[in-house]
Amino acid sequence: MPDMHALRRARRGLAATAAAGSVLAALFAATPAQASTADATSEATATVGGSQVKCTSQRPGLAARLSKDIAGALHGREHAAALALYDRTTGTSCGFRVDTAFDSASVVKVTILGALLRQTMEQHRALTAHEVELTTAMITKSDNDATNALWHQIGHTAIQHFLTLAGMGDTVPGPKGYWGHTQVTAGDQLKLLRLLASDNSVLDRDTRTYALRLMNRVVPEQRWGTPAGAPATATVQVKNGWLPRDTHGWRVHSVGVFTGGGHDYGMVVLSQDNRTMADGVAAVEGAARAVNRDLNTSTAA
Repeated sequence: MPDMHALRRARRGLAATAAAGSVLAALFAATPAQASTADATSEATATVGGSQVKCTSQRPGLAARLSKDIAGALHGREHAAALALYDRTTGTSCGFRVDTAFDSASVVKVTILGALLRQTMEQHRALTAHEVELTTAMITKSDNDATNALWHQIGHTAIQHFLTLAGMGDTVPGPKGYWGHTQVTAGDQLKLLRLLASDNSVLDRDTRTYALRLMNRVVPEQRWGTPAGAPATATVQVKNGWLPRDTHGWRVHSVGVFTGGGHDYGMVVLSQDNRTMADGVAAVEGAARAVNRDLNTSTAA
């Protein structure tokens, strides 16, 4: 007669082997699905002159739509504009000439504010009443006298320290106190917007909240640019800059952060070689409308 104990042990061994095989099969079967999720990010490019608008997105069709529409909005401005965008909600980013340097004009005022706020953090103190007055005037009204005072108070070393911490390696502070001639790029400006809109080690929650609150309170006549076409459900934080010079005409720039109501994105549009300020505003707003429309359309075509 067969050994019944041995037979039972053999059956238990076969059952265990089968169960283990089922588990392994399930694990290997899950791997392609996980990979497909990771590969869900799509990439698309569109050409503007000799440069490309490059977008990536986790929302199907959005990268292609954004790259095409941004290219259309910037047609003819391949040497006179730059754009950068992030959207955390859809896992989207776009860039066009993000490393090209422009005179900052007044968009550098957000960097100056960031440098002051970082300085107060390191000094373990709150803003003084005078600093609150100056920063409010600098951001909400783009007051140049307030900016001059803060630029000299903070000093080149502290401003450069903030740029280093923020990873804004392409930003070069203006020489001899000319803060409006600071060299900025769309890529660095987007890094700054990301810092303001998310937790990080450079600016704490209180300082970030303060900066965004000021940008949300910019006076109505200066709320053009990136807010063009923004959804009514978004809280809009903006800072613009404009500067005419003998070379490259009007510089007209706009940076914006859009939060609340399910929105979480930031946008930078820089421009130069504009014949008038109005021409620059129109160019910036054309690109901004395309971005705001595409990001806030529920289904990308």
